[in-house]
Amino acid sequence: MTHRSPVDLLVLHAVRLNGFASTAAVAARFGLDTEQTHEDLLDAQAYGRVSRSSFADLTGWSLTELGRRHNEAELRDELDRTGAHGTVAAVHEQFGPLNARALQIFTAWQLEPDRAPETVHQLSDLADRLRDLERPLAERLSRFAGYHDRFAAALARAEPRWITGVEVDSCHKVWFELHEDLVATLGITR
Repeated sequence: MTHRSPVDLLVLHAVRLNGFASTAAVAARFGLDTEQTHEDLLDAQAYGRVSRSSFADLTGWSLTELGRRHNEAELRDELDRTGAHGTVAAVHEQFGPLNARALQIFTAWQLEPDRAPETVHQLSDLADRLRDLERPLAERLSRFAGYHDRFAAALARAEPRWITGVEVDSCHKVWFELHEDLVATLGITR
């Protein structure tokens, strides 16, 4: 049976995965209610786990060091309670070589735009492998569901910003987020 993570864990984890995000983006990451997410973020701020900052026309949330440690403890406890450590560790091991390949593909996209059709084909193969990685994770922990769909949706657009952009849910952003999710869940330092 798939384990559904508690909302407070999902809120902090969404902040971690996004790095810096608006309340709406935090809520959207795991399909949470925006108003409740705002309240949860204010609670987390009161506990010193997140901070809110603004620059230019952007305002968003980011984890504090205390919040990072708290999130890691929650993730560790969740793995212990669900017995999913072996599954996540096995997927992380399979992810390593694919991650090296993904970095080559993303770099090629940026440096050699004339090879775009070949790069899209390579990313399509990577999307197939991502589906295979996601399946066992999502069967154990529901918060891992959706990476493949998001990656495939970005790839279908086959535009530069949807491949490597940071302002949209690009292939690169989704891939990076999965990597962060795996290492955070396992308590690994990059």
